[in-house]
Amino acid sequence: MAIELSNESSKPCNESDLISVAAFAIKAMGVHSDSDLSITIVNEDRMSELHVEWMDLEGPTDVLSFPMDEMRPNSEADGPGIIGDIVLCPEFAAVQAVAHSLEDELALLTVHGVLHCLGYDHAEVEEERVMFALQDRILGDWKGEKR
Repeated sequence: MAIELSNESSKPCNESDLISVAAFAIKAMGVHSDSDLSITIVNEDRMSELHVEWMDLEGPTDVLSFPMDEMRPNSEADGPGIIGDIVLCPEFAAVQAVAHSLEDELALLTVHGVLHCLGYDHAEVEEERVMFALQDRILGDWKGEKR
């Protein structure tokens, strides 16, 4: 599995944890182990540009996901592919990280981004329930294994 991470922001992040949680989520979702994912960390100005360009929404956001090969969970047998790109904004995420650390928030957002790349969404109430429960389970399992 190739996970490429590029930190284009001035905010230091625990890059090894972000790669680790992304790899854990990909494996937990049954995606082929030779699949690729890209994670880019940007500042609020760049995230605002991307948010307008791709979502037609003003201002920054915490995470954007760009699926590539429309891979789905439990697709190990389908062979490897490009999962997609995840863009994280630690400056914006720091505002949300009230109940936990910024590192925990970025790990959560990374799992969230992986799930979006695999076709999960939270536009509807039931979709949100399913996606967020899965996100919490993966994150909890990763933290338990990390200890």
